[in-house]
Amino acid sequence: MALPAAGWLLLILLVNRPNDFAAADLLSKPKCHIPRENNNCGELHIHCFWDHASDPQVPVNYSLHWKKANSEEGHVTTGATLSGCINRKDFSMNSELHVWVKAESQRGSAKSQEVVFNTGNIIKPAPPKITCSQQDPLEISWNSTCNEAHLSLGSCDVRFRTEADKTWFEEDIGTQVNYEFSDAVQPGVFYEFQVRCSCAPGLMSDWSASHRIRSSESAPTGEMDVWKDCGVPATNIDCVVTWKKLPISQARGHILGYEVMLLSNHGTVVLVNVSTAEPKGRLVCDEMQCYLNSSLKSVSSVSISAYNAQGATEPSYLAIPIQGKESNEQAIDVRMNMENLSISWDLHSHLPDINSFKEYVVQYKQAGRRLGEGFAWMRVNNSHALATFGGHFEKYMPYQVSLFKVTHNGQSQHVSSVIEYSHHGTPLKVPSFKVSSIADTHVTLSWEPGPLTIQKGQILSYQIGVEGQMAVYNVTHSPQDTSQTFELQDLKPDQEYEVWIKAVTKAGPGPNVIVKFKTKQQEHLHAQSHILALLLLVCLLVILGCLSISLSFHRRTSKMCVCLNERVPDPHNSTIFKMMQYQMTDPLAWICTPICEPHPTISFLEVVAIQRSWYGKDSHPEAQTTKPPLSSGQRDQTHRCAREEYKKMVDSDEEKGMSGVVDTEDSWNSEEEEEGFASGYEKHFMPTSVDILEV
Repeated sequence: MALPAAGWLLLILLVNRPNDFAAADLLSKPKCHIPRENNNCGELHIHCFWDHASDPQVPVNYSLHWKKANSEEGHVTTGATLSGCINRKDFSMNSELHVWVKAESQRGSAKSQEVVFNTGNIIKPAPPKITCSQQDPLEISWNSTCNEAHLSLGSCDVRFRTEADKTWFEEDIGTQVNYEFSDAVQPGVFYEFQVRCSCAPGLMSDWSASHRIRSSESAPTGEMDVWKDCGVPATNIDCVVTWKKLPISQARGHILGYEVMLLSNHGTVVLVNVSTAEPKGRLVCDEMQCYLNSSLKSVSSVSISAYNAQGATEPSYLAIPIQGKESNEQAIDVRMNMENLSISWDLHSHLPDINSFKEYVVQYKQAGRRLGEGFAWMRVNNSHALATFGGHFEKYMPYQVSLFKVTHNGQSQHVSSVIEYSHHGTPLKVPSFKVSSIADTHVTLSWEPGPLTIQKGQILSYQIGVEGQMAVYNVTHSPQDTSQTFELQDLKPDQEYEVWIKAVTKAGPGPNVIVKFKTKQQEHLHAQSHILALLLLVCLLVILGCLSISLSFHRRTSKMCVCLNERVPDPHNSTIFKMMQYQMTDPLAWICTPICEPHPTISFLEVVAIQRSWYGKDSHPEAQTTKPPLSSGQRDQTHRCAREEYKKMVDSDEEKGMSGVVDTEDSWNSEEEEEGFASGYEKHFMPTSVDILEV
């Protein structure tokens, strides 16, 4: 439907019209008073201020306007500030005055609502000053500034709170200038209080400066919350005793120290008195809790009481049981971020014995911190199954969360523990990755998860792979094990491999760690190689033995024969020596072959040549005669002939000797007869000078 021309014009005017109504709603009406103290406007000037929710990107100019009855309007421009002053000469005391504010910008202008007041009723005195306070009874008093302005005191308000409280308790006390606290005040507690007053007529002053006073002390009451820190894991043998500081309502004064009584397993008692004024040593405290820096290895129970100048609390008892392995009776659910830690568990599993224990204790311990540090606990009624801790939990740091049952007599029983991180990161390299055993087709790999403080997140599993192969093996991480192993199978014998491993957390996998190794040979091939090597060794020993025997035999025979090529009988041709040689080469020959030769034939002896003469140089002149050397053929023929001749000679002699007849033709010549020293041996075996010259 088409709009008429008048309609379009009205719409354009509405769109382009400055948003005066919206601006006026956001511009508050001014609040004015006459301060009785130094201020920006000066003494007895009217000070007004207002609020305006405007666009900070658009500059706005403000002006403060006023009007007296039957008089002209006055105003003052304040620029961009949200306050302004009306000078004393521009108004009369105890007269009616109308005040408003205007705002102008490029988007338009706006005007606030008018405020009407009597100038005599907007006087605001200075805050009162606290002059006196006392502890018992707890009382304060102050002076009003109304007398200085020659005005009467209107009414006063008092508010107070303890240091532990955040909210104030406020009370109107009328025209009093002192206040005594009721009997409900807590003893030994610091109180903070403030006062404000008005003049009649006039406005209420601002609150005075805070004043602190401590109520009188009395003996502390209640029981202390005592527990033990056994580190990570929560079942360590060594522990320290720790406790929470008493709240102000129970301390009822300044705690001077603690009395700790330690009962050993042998029945002895040790009383330790530690003062809060001592420097850090045996007693270590922070804002919330303290711990005794002493081992509890031989302690069976502990009792602690706190004392102040007026008395001490009743001792709080804690049993230190002998720790064992975690039972993990049930799993606990832990939800954690950097600001909160929430723990829940199944309450129904404990319903049958809910009356056998008093309460639960939930604790957390930051891994890597010393005993007593990074530790907190909370007691929960046995009918509840939820606990929440607040605070700042470090990034990538592990926390062990544990659940305990506490009986009515103070005995504690560990239920379950888990490791959790406020924020998970990718893990570092897996430490101590190595090959623990090697076979021909498989190897055993071992590694350690490393300290919790360097894991940067909860390790879910480990990935293992072989370089060059697509298969990846996933091994579930076991938090209870300090080391883990994995058997890598289906490998080839006598081959080099590279195997890698990396840890995986909720944030993803970490870097690879590589180990190199070579598999062994197969056992039967290895045994065959050993047998072959043994056979080769035996053969080598046999060969060396034969060579040794041969060399030994050669040395013995060379000693038995005459050297230097002399024509002497060769023992190698003797049947006796042949028999001996036969026996040496064949150890069993002695069984069938006689050792001694009954009638050896001497003709089997061989004549060999020797270069040295059997005669002296001067005994026979022909011995020095030198003949030209013979060729090898001539020597062989000469030796052969000599052997034949020698054979005929010795054989004939042997035959004649046997028959008793001597051949005169073979008798010694005249020269031999002249040599009267020739023996029978020489006649038989020694060559003549002619034989020697032939050689």
